[in-house]
Amino acid sequence: MKNPSAKIKKLVRKSRTGWLFNLPLTVGILLFTFVPVIISLYDSFFSYDGLNERTWAGLNNFIRIFGGSESLHVSGDKEMKKIVVNTLVYTALSIPVNLIASYFLALLVNTALKGVSCYRVIYYLPCMIPAVASGLLWADMFDNTFGVFNKLLGFFGLGPYDFFKNEDLRAILSIVLMNMWSIGGGMILWLSAFKNIGKHYYEAAVLDGANAWDKLIHITIPMSSAMIFYNMIMSVIGTLQYNGTLTFGTRQGRGPENSLYMYGVKIYYEAFVRGKIGYASALAWVMLVVIAAITVVLFRTSGWVFYAEDNN
Repeated sequence: MKNPSAKIKKLVRKSRTGWLFNLPLTVGILLFTFVPVIISLYDSFFSYDGLNERTWAGLNNFIRIFGGSESLHVSGDKEMKKIVVNTLVYTALSIPVNLIASYFLALLVNTALKGVSCYRVIYYLPCMIPAVASGLLWADMFDNTFGVFNKLLGFFGLGPYDFFKNEDLRAILSIVLMNMWSIGGGMILWLSAFKNIGKHYYEAAVLDGANAWDKLIHITIPMSSAMIFYNMIMSVIGTLQYNGTLTFGTRQGRGPENSLYMYGVKIYYEAFVRGKIGYASALAWVMLVVIAAITVVLFRTSGWVFYAEDNN
């Protein structure tokens, strides 16, 4: 029997070049992702502002998030209710709107028409604009006085609309409208799913007398369900930690009467404005657990997803 250590050395020697190419990425993940994650978990059990020494707080940061405790003399965070409601409302509105809009946009450009590639590029171009620049651009477009949207409303005899500066649900609706700007990114993913659907399915459906609606309901949607599931998970992860309002919202992204105050903004505000690194770390870990739990539930209920290998 060969010496196991010699076998390992041979394997390492054989793949040395590959490991060297992967070394910068590996070091970057360890230093800028893994280490900060561990430090944030450690800080979540302390009262810490990033400058002074850490003071042991135990579970107090987490107790404060969930309403506090009179017996432990820990006051609850009065902002959390508003933040959770805003985040859930934004998630419930944004995910279906963006998934459905990008899906049907992909259906429109998934044709063999001349010049359709140009339309695909045009629809995708907004995704190339950096998020900060895009937020500032939309803040100007939604401006009460000079914004193009209010100019259009004035053209039709309607009064100015506050958009992001509203003090209620309309502020979040403005963000959902703004996010329609970047549905081209989802369009590309849907197109990749459509290209993997065999043409013979559609040919067989035509022979059976199926119309366009029948092909959409019974072939296109079921055969692209794996991509629907993937986009759903990624949308949940991205939406729950959305903090784009920092680029255009008033009051450090919180908006008037906290109308734009969402969970991702709360983490930033506690850490970098109020200087409560420990509490912000606890907030981040609660978010991680919530996202993980939702992801597990989605996977447990994914029986409706069709994978290509299921047909083998």
